Amino acid sequence: MAEQAVPTVAREWHLAARPQGWPTPADFALVEAPVRQPGPGQILVRNEYLSVDPYMRGRMNDVKSYVPPFALGEVMDGGAVGRVVASQAEGFAVGDAVLHGLGWREYATLDAGHAVKVDAEAAPLSYYLGVLGMPGLTAYAGLLAVAGLKEGDRVFVSGAAGAVGSLVGQIARLKGASRVVGSAGSAEKVATLVDDYGFDAAFNYKDGPVREQLEKAAPEGIDVYFDNVGGEHLEAAIWALNVHGRAVLCGAIAQYNDTSAPAGPRNLALAIGKRLRLEGLLVRDHAELQPRFTAEVAGWLRDGSLHYDETVVDGVEHAADAFIGLLRGGNTGKMVVRLAP
Repeated sequence: MAEQAVPTVAREWHLAARPQGWPTPADFALVEAPVRQPGPGQILVRNEYLSVDPYMRGRMNDVKSYVPPFALGEVMDGGAVGRVVASQAEGFAVGDAVLHGLGWREYATLDAGHAVKVDAEAAPLSYYLGVLGMPGLTAYAGLLAVAGLKEGDRVFVSGAAGAVGSLVGQIARLKGASRVVGSAGSAEKVATLVDDYGFDAAFNYKDGPVREQLEKAAPEGIDVYFDNVGGEHLEAAIWALNVHGRAVLCGAIAQYNDTSAPAGPRNLALAIGKRLRLEGLLVRDHAELQPRFTAEVAGWLRDGSLHYDETVVDGVEHAADAFIGLLRGGNTGKMVVRLAP
């Protein structure tokens, strides 16, 4: 396939200000920037889908973390998939579909070593940002490698209608959990957890204290807690965890926009007598599971065992709105931004 004509400038999102509490549209700036042709060993990609993810909120703060913060006045980045439109790299041809880390822009020029070719015939491209990508591997590795899920375990998932949580609950069910309970933020999402994802029980955390609702949903306690929320959810899970229970600490979205210290959990002393294990999860530590994860999850998708939802927002100009909406729970499943064809 011949190299395609590309524009000389394209749009990209910059971090305009560091949010104080909840991000607002004023914290972002959509600007035009030159499209750089690839040099030796590089490719130019026209992005088709961009990923917005909760971890990006932490990168908007100027604090030391496991990933560097976004720089003020500079282009942001994140997962993206698209097609190669120019290549100076061996093994990459025009038309190849690739996954890479330079999202938040229409065109990306990058070293070919930082891109991975994906099969656009095997699954929709957007799936490589979700169920077959980082969120999917996060769910798979967190549940199986970190929590060490065993057949018969009782599992509780917070943020269970999101990109990671929706997969955690389903993988737990497929791997033999005896009871799977989830929490979400609306009656519609609660119904989706039970009717579409096969959770045994679910509740709306806005309907009352999480601890009380969890006790009703899991009267025999829980053995595994997959935490995407933190705060009150984590405290409730510590009460509910059985002896030798395990909590996977994946996210704390309830606290990302706080401007004061969180109130809890206030019951960590229970971890001593219950001999609990609370372990943080970073998906990058589990890259060795990628082949097994891809094969198993792709099989579940093919045979219909795994239900997958996306919330798609159209247009690069709406990426910041999509991200803000994600933080406020405006998604079911993975939130992606589809760029104009």
